Amino acid sequence: MLRWPMPSRRASTASQHRAPATKKRRTRRNAAETPPELVILTGLSGSGKASALNAFEDLGFYAVDNMPLELIPAFADLVRQSAEISRAALVVDVREGQHLDRFPVILRQVRKVLATTVVFLDASDSALLRRFSETRRPHPLSRTETIVRAIHAERRVLSPIRKGADVIVDTSSYNVHQLRSYIQQKFERGDTAGNLLISLISFGYKNGVPQEADLVFDVRFLPNPHFVPALRPLTGRHPKVAAYVRQFPQTGEFLERITQLLHFLLPHYIKEGKSNLTVAFGCTGGQHRSVMVAEEVRKRLGREGYAVKSVHRDMPH
Repeated sequence: MLRWPMPSRRASTASQHRAPATKKRRTRRNAAETPPELVILTGLSGSGKASALNAFEDLGFYAVDNMPLELIPAFADLVRQSAEISRAALVVDVREGQHLDRFPVILRQVRKVLATTVVFLDASDSALLRRFSETRRPHPLSRTETIVRAIHAERRVLSPIRKGADVIVDTSSYNVHQLRSYIQQKFERGDTAGNLLISLISFGYKNGVPQEADLVFDVRFLPNPHFVPALRPLTGRHPKVAAYVRQFPQTGEFLERITQLLHFLLPHYIKEGKSNLTVAFGCTGGQHRSVMVAEEVRKRLGREGYAVKSVHRDMPH
């Protein structure tokens, strides 16, 4: 079942504006390579704006939902001057109420400050009705009207904005993943490997498999340093333990095979819009073999340009 996240309501008068919900991902700007830009995301309720905003955030945009119109010029100037924020995306929609007719004027002001793209999400009436039925969320304009009439009223209100949009996306036949893929292909910069955060977890089977793991590999087939007295108190991060485990031919072959497998899988995960991948390596106690393997895989993926971190769940501190 397709479930589209629906936006929350906000009071329509300037005196009642509440603070916008701000997503906290930020990226540091290299001014020579990434000139600042702003994406204004708008469109019909139920067309997928919340999912699209999540996709922008995964691309490194500073994402803001439901920003009052009168604050947008100041926000654009902040983005232009910021050393940390190079790309920002914000949502403007019918929740703005009676102030929405000022959007063209404000857009002209903003475009004098920095490059701005208006993305309008649309969908057929039947698709919108189905999504409202599935999510059981009210339409922002449906307090006194049926959903059908509310959709028609919203189309009339947003018609001028739609005519001036730079990008119009009909999401009628899109699912959440397809919309995310479209946004990524349209707005991604440079190497897409940075869009995926890879977490490598080492663990001990005696304490259970990590519930958050997407992929789990058992490395208990490797010789165990625990049975070497001099190595027992050390961890897989120690050079002596790493050298001991690495000396066996099956270790090198496993590392080569697992690296090849991840090289095959990771581009496909990125293409499907996955932003976080957790790969777990388990041994008996989670102190030696799994730690050594996780660290080695981290180094290999890091050299390939992937954003990767290692977490050693059961390793003594």
